[in-house]
Amino acid sequence: MGDYQLKVTIDQDSGFCFGVVYAIDMAEEILAEDGYLYCLGDIVHNDEEVERLKAKGLKIIEHADLVNIPNEKVLIRAHGEAPETYRIALENNITLIDASCPVVLKLQNRIKTSFDADEKILIFGKHGHAEVVGLQGQTNNEALVFQDIAELDNVELPHNITLYSQTTKSMEKFYQVKDQLLERGYALKANDTICRQVSNRDKDLPEFVSKFDKIVFVSGRKSSNGKVLFEVCRKHNPNTYFISSASELQNTMFAPGDKVGIAGATSTPMWLMQEVKAELEKF
Repeated sequence: MGDYQLKVTIDQDSGFCFGVVYAIDMAEEILAEDGYLYCLGDIVHNDEEVERLKAKGLKIIEHADLVNIPNEKVLIRAHGEAPETYRIALENNITLIDASCPVVLKLQNRIKTSFDADEKILIFGKHGHAEVVGLQGQTNNEALVFQDIAELDNVELPHNITLYSQTTKSMEKFYQVKDQLLERGYALKANDTICRQVSNRDKDLPEFVSKFDKIVFVSGRKSSNGKVLFEVCRKHNPNTYFISSASELQNTMFAPGDKVGIAGATSTPMWLMQEVKAELEKF
């Protein structure tokens, strides 16, 4: 298939954000030293990267497991944790290796300050998402989480409300939500707390994807930010495919001589995008 030759380019702005780099570097350092490390939940929403680190001794645990591993070290990933987690760790003499992303920590503090000031807090975010659970924890779980404005249709809210956003939400959707709440007549304090490393990709991706015949978007299925960025790609280049690993590629997706762009989420490792590129170059 020599004449098939796809021309493949990886988007250099894709791949890990600094919060994820920070957490993974920290994990690898301790793994090299101790040979194992507990991590609360998947260190990153990418199964391939999790498997790579498990092979180096990373052990993924759940909150319920904390009471069974006194005196151990446990990594808190970039998504952050609720106050309860810190309390349980303290009671069990667990050393927390805190790799919470600074952007998330700052947001946790802002939400806690609002809550302490008795504000009625709404969080635009994904139900049950690790980051959102940590944010809600700052409010004694009293904040109202919604991922779609329709969820608020039959909810009685006070006149004064304070709105925050999960850091990896779509900026466009956040501002739509804000406008709709204002239209509904609420006195709204809206805080755009979307991470700029994420929102800048919303801006840069359209330009990248418009240069190619086809786009392969590489991301874990659990990644919130992956869903947002995939939609951005698809909006600006309808010939976009979502895959989680190179094994999902099929040559039926491409025509001979296609120019193919590869992009990924803030939780997609560069090595995985390189693997996808190598596979495409075999077609």
